[in-house]
Amino acid sequence: MDTIQSPATKSFAAGPARAHLRRLAAGTLMPGFTGIAVPVWILDAYDAGLAAVCLYGTNVASPVQLRELCAGLRAHSPNTLIAVDEEGGDVTRLHYLTGSTQPGNAVLGRLDDVELTAASASAIGHELAGLGINLNLAPDADVNSAPENPVIGVRSFGAEPDLVARHTAAWIRGLEDAGVASCAKHFPGHGDTTTDSHLALPRVTADAATLDARELVPFRALVAARGATVMTSHILVEALDPDHPATFSSRILQDLLRRDMGFEGVIITDALDMAGASAETGVPEAAVRALIAGADLLCLGSETGPALFEQTLTAITDAVEEGRLPMERLADAVARTAALSSRFPAAGAAEIQEAAIRGQFGLPGQPQPAGVLGDAKALDGERIAEAFEVSDAAERWLARKEPVAIVQVETGSNFAVGRVPWGPAATTSAVVREGEVPDGARVAVVGRGLDAEHPLWTVFARLRAEGHAVIAVECGWPRGGADIVTYGASLTVSQALTALLNGSAKA
Repeated sequence: MDTIQSPATKSFAAGPARAHLRRLAAGTLMPGFTGIAVPVWILDAYDAGLAAVCLYGTNVASPVQLRELCAGLRAHSPNTLIAVDEEGGDVTRLHYLTGSTQPGNAVLGRLDDVELTAASASAIGHELAGLGINLNLAPDADVNSAPENPVIGVRSFGAEPDLVARHTAAWIRGLEDAGVASCAKHFPGHGDTTTDSHLALPRVTADAATLDARELVPFRALVAARGATVMTSHILVEALDPDHPATFSSRILQDLLRRDMGFEGVIITDALDMAGASAETGVPEAAVRALIAGADLLCLGSETGPALFEQTLTAITDAVEEGRLPMERLADAVARTAALSSRFPAAGAAEIQEAAIRGQFGLPGQPQPAGVLGDAKALDGERIAEAFEVSDAAERWLARKEPVAIVQVETGSNFAVGRVPWGPAATTSAVVREGEVPDGARVAVVGRGLDAEHPLWTVFARLRAEGHAVIAVECGWPRGGADIVTYGASLTVSQALTALLNGSAKA
């Protein structure tokens, strides 16, 4: 795609004043903010040319508050991009307080019905559109080839490249047909990592041929589907660029993604406040480096604040004036981002309120418009349970007649998931503590991320020693040893699991 220049950027290309440069710089930024109301500095930033804002789970206090927050943003800046991480499954922002009403990628990949995947994405898209949100930082297009991956796991459609590719394309189609821009992530592929880029810089050591046959396959499907945006990853892929993480690599973003793969959409960075991006340089310098490498829209993180926003604006402006960041590169980023906003116009504040009054959509938990899930694609608990792995030992446990006790071992989650309710504890008050298990009960001990050191195994062993029939349940990606694996912990998946354990659904 040729460099795009809007009339505004053309007029300043010869020698822009600093104020004009700052406005252009603001047109590449997507900060988050703290709190459940729009802060004044965000409104001021919109007036100064801000491109986008990203909402996080900590911005959500209730469905009504979320709708009013979005309406307030839209009323102040009708044509802006409002973004959110609404992957469905474990990563949810709209349903941060209760858990997602969608099963998530790994369950959809296990069911391997691309129309069902498109319908799930469409349901998410209609919900977002009803709130005036027009950019969704999803789907996750990573091939989860490393079972011990600490940050991808069930966010992936699977470990097989072609499966991930076809479901990535279907998810993009379902979401964008609902009027919301998609964002396939995390280019060039975060699935073969054992380090969380929120905490450190992961390294991928696979050779170029492996990357081409595995990591890049879903992103070629993105290009073929003409997906709107792609998100970079803060990982060092040695075979592609041994010196620069992907977010800061022109070899990866401009040579591979744009030139070789033909991607024409907007390149968005993963959050620049993550350690894999800015632990050594700080966010402002990371923003400059990302723009130089070829990124267009810079996600600054959930707690940006006015001081960091100002520092980032200054760093970008200085970089242009010093000649580090070519003016043409900045203008191209601004124009691409502006074109994205035009391609996906959002509902205005009045439309958001009207949709809520009509009860059509726009409030998390409300019914979706007729036809969103399709006529023959009902995704009930038994259909979700078809995606579960159930061992022979679990089948025997499920066939027993003793009363059921469920013990959920609390487990931390990664930063992408946050503190969302999960597992049977999110669906029923019947979950008990280890010391409250009735005599003679059969017990399901539930956890996620069940590596050999997980505390679930200690609870499991004690209950078995007490004479209970015990099974272990993994609400994440399988790592070995669990009797039931659900491939997710969203609200709908957890409801299906609870029904299965209690005998009201089939294995």
